[in-house]
Amino acid sequence: MQLSVIILNYNVRFFLEQCVFSVQKALEGIDGEIIVIDNNSSDDSCLMMKQLFPNIRLIENKENLGFPKGNNIGVAEAKGEYICILNPDTVVAEDTFKKLLAYSCQLSAHGIIGCKLIDGTGNFLPESKRGVPTPWVAFTKIFGLYKMFPNFNRFNQYYAQHLNEDQSGEVDILVGAFMVMKRSLYLVVGGFDENCFMYSDDIDLSYLVKKTGRENYYFADTTVIHYKGESTVRDGFYMKRFREAMQFFYRKHYRKSIFFDVMMQFGAFVFSFIKGKQQKVTQAKIEEYIVFSKSELQLNLKKTTTCFASFEDFINNKKRNIEIIFDANSFSFKEIMAFMERNKATNITFKNRIFTSNFLIGSNSSNDRGEVILIDNLNK
Repeated sequence: MQLSVIILNYNVRFFLEQCVFSVQKALEGIDGEIIVIDNNSSDDSCLMMKQLFPNIRLIENKENLGFPKGNNIGVAEAKGEYICILNPDTVVAEDTFKKLLAYSCQLSAHGIIGCKLIDGTGNFLPESKRGVPTPWVAFTKIFGLYKMFPNFNRFNQYYAQHLNEDQSGEVDILVGAFMVMKRSLYLVVGGFDENCFMYSDDIDLSYLVKKTGRENYYFADTTVIHYKGESTVRDGFYMKRFREAMQFFYRKHYRKSIFFDVMMQFGAFVFSFIKGKQQKVTQAKIEEYIVFSKSELQLNLKKTTTCFASFEDFINNKKRNIEIIFDANSFSFKEIMAFMERNKATNITFKNRIFTSNFLIGSNSSNDRGEVILIDNLNK
């Protein structure tokens, strides 16, 4: 078997459904499998999987075992030469895995491969590629020096700014929301460290792979939506976990530093304050909804084309706050993502209508939990 996709879920039933739909489409033509591990969700995630995806391997943990252990359980059951660690709050394009596997064949003795991640509004997520967060690099992140001096190597390492979002190349750290690597390598380095509950596990795994002498790579030629915030709430508890996780990484790979601990506590306070302010910003009221369906759009505009290009001028000329609803049965996820990237704007938000299911799903900000809208009698 070529590829095993490992999806660890915790209480994101609707995002999981969309994710699995997209992965199934992306695995067409590939000898692959999907393994879903559920960390004792209470939101009918497991029931949904059994009803909609009865042929997909589902592992039901009896407690929330955390991100590292949950994924390690999934990898232990995997049969693929390659594995993909994938968050449930993601959507992959139809050709993502084909492109990643082809790219891996061009590299010798590679480590982990990641790709371009965007949020639910089409904006690039800079954590798609990062450097090793040494105390100095963490300092430049916490105090925003990477923004002030983006072209200076001494200050721009946290988000691996030697590459722009559209350039593929070597990077140190990749995000745990999407990682592709050989299963054998994952097992050689011991997988995710189960002593870390979450948040620094991807940094630790990336760093362990680099210590074997292999290089990690960012691949810019495919896009994945990562809604962020769906698996965890960005609140004070999150910041406590984040601080503890970073301290875990430094104590494991660097000597303990009282100065660094104090800096992390202060930086976490500042970060939490800024995030809190961002979350308190009132979302603009939607003034118009536009449903995108190929058949409906062709009929309404008397066009025979099936691409989005004919409607971009129409959308971009809108001054009102609009929400675009994509019929995911009409358009591929790749088309949807490309449109989102081309047309991202502060007055435009996006939702997906997933096949025959009765909900719309999306996220208007990388700082919120996303939104699921149930539609009664949608299919009647």
